[in-house]
Amino acid sequence: MCTSHDPAQDEAAQAGAGRRGFLRATALLGAAATAAVALPGAAEAAPAWRPDPDGRRFTLAVMPDTQYLFDGPSINPAPVTASLRYLLEHGRDENIVFLSHLGDLTQNGAKEECAAVGEAFAVLDRRGVGYSVLAGNHDVRSSTDDQRGPTPYLDAFGPRRFAGRPTFGGASPDGYNTCHLFRAAGREWMVLALDWRLSERGHAWARDVLARHPRTPVVLTTHELVAGDDTLSEYGERLWERLIADHDQIFLTLNGHYWPAGRATRKNAAGNDVHLHLTNYQNRYFGGAAMIRLYRFDLDRGVIDVETVSPWILGRAAEGLNEMERQETELSGDADRFSVAIDFTARFAGFDPVPARPARPASTMLIPGTAAYWRFDGHDDGTTVTGTVRDLSGRGNDLTVVGVGGGTLTRSSDHHPDQPGHGSLEFQGRKSPLRGAYLRTVDGAPINAATFANGYTIEAFYRLPADWDAGHHAWAGLVGRSGRSGSAGPVDDDPDEPPATLSISDGPGPQWAVHPLGRRRLATNWGDETAREKWWHLAVVNDGRHTTLYVQGCPVARNPHAAAVGIASAGLPWLLGGYEYAGTIDQILYGRLGDVRIVSRALPVTSFMTH
Repeated sequence: MCTSHDPAQDEAAQAGAGRRGFLRATALLGAAATAAVALPGAAEAAPAWRPDPDGRRFTLAVMPDTQYLFDGPSINPAPVTASLRYLLEHGRDENIVFLSHLGDLTQNGAKEECAAVGEAFAVLDRRGVGYSVLAGNHDVRSSTDDQRGPTPYLDAFGPRRFAGRPTFGGASPDGYNTCHLFRAAGREWMVLALDWRLSERGHAWARDVLARHPRTPVVLTTHELVAGDDTLSEYGERLWERLIADHDQIFLTLNGHYWPAGRATRKNAAGNDVHLHLTNYQNRYFGGAAMIRLYRFDLDRGVIDVETVSPWILGRAAEGLNEMERQETELSGDADRFSVAIDFTARFAGFDPVPARPARPASTMLIPGTAAYWRFDGHDDGTTVTGTVRDLSGRGNDLTVVGVGGGTLTRSSDHHPDQPGHGSLEFQGRKSPLRGAYLRTVDGAPINAATFANGYTIEAFYRLPADWDAGHHAWAGLVGRSGRSGSAGPVDDDPDEPPATLSISDGPGPQWAVHPLGRRRLATNWGDETAREKWWHLAVVNDGRHTTLYVQGCPVARNPHAAAVGIASAGLPWLLGGYEYAGTIDQILYGRLGDVRIVSRALPVTSFMTH
């Protein structure tokens, strides 16, 4: 639980499913404002609200000020009902995990107004949807703080309403501040819904909630905070200084009250960005028509995509929209439709760091068919590589250092986060003049003669520095064979190309070029560009018929369909970090190379070294 409030548990669950929401996804996702919208019959049952707790994409829905729709004798719940039914209709395909209302549900905070909006929200109660509300200055006496005591707002939306809800984490003793917890992307998230004005007790309660959930990222909602682009209100400044700035967990705040919509970004005490968003449309057609904001979190892309629509207006398209409705269907201004880039892992590292994956023993990498396994951990940074680098498979495919132009190899503890060995080699290759150092298998190593006719898997980890330049560094090999293709068998293309090379193109990106057994031309797999200053895992997998290049466990587009069996061999050494042309070293890697493994069979992705 978030707090000490212990509300009564006597509110019975409301049974029965409401009429199915009527707005189809096509109306929201890029459809024209006047597109027809399907209107399911009343007998159709709403789909169950079951958000995916592990999906890496999820949606937080936000509804700002609805006060003009609940104003004394002009109460009109239809727009709010349409938006809420949209959540039910699309909870699954949008993976909507939660709804936050930002206050000013009503115009006067009168009993009948609160009761009417409370009845509108009952459609969510019946389906068990997680949501939060909070009091705005129109829902309560604006001169009061959260110690104001009983109000019609509290009667309608007090803690009793949420008691027993899976997402309800608790409320402050006064009932005006609430905490809500939900699971998404495999972790816990919090919505901290704060009153129009926090008292000293309210601040203490909020700090206690955050202290009780120290590793939970928090979206703070309140009615007043941002007053315009890059501007906080006087009260917003106080809330920032007293609560937000010192709590790194709060990465996003949402508020209404002012208009037009706006945004601000501030650095908190930990030096991290906090995104502060103002959303309010009560000044627009039909009191905002119960506009909703959809905050679509995508943890793989590191972004929150934000969209603003009115399901009520979209749902009326079949009836024919009036001029103002056509303008208000979907808002596309910079303040209404935008994306926020967030590296969630880095942003949350200060309060919930992802533990580094420990190194794995070399023995666990020696799966059946392992022909060679080289890794470079266990040494101090900057140590020069001398002597022999052992093949940990025990098959005798050891490596020796070859220097060119006085170049050397050094050790580094830097590594891919999923690499078994926590170390790499620093190559300092450069062309014109050629300089650097690389590794080659010793003469007589068994792998020198291997042709892998039944298939193979070659894996390597690499990272290129920021100053990698195609003019000086392109086409260096990560792993490959020395010698000439023409010496390994008859060829119709360039006989001076090596029999096999996993190289870095001028993109930079990976390329696997191989002279298969019994073929007269090289077969080439092309990967996409790979960013500098980032570790990458490559795997070349041949199943005895075809070859597939994988980057980060994902197949690339340019994998040829032509048959390719084995790897031609002239019995010469393999190279790490070097590329030969016409039998002579032609380019040396500039970058870091981590663990390298060669297996004499095709491996599934689940058996790569990253797993």
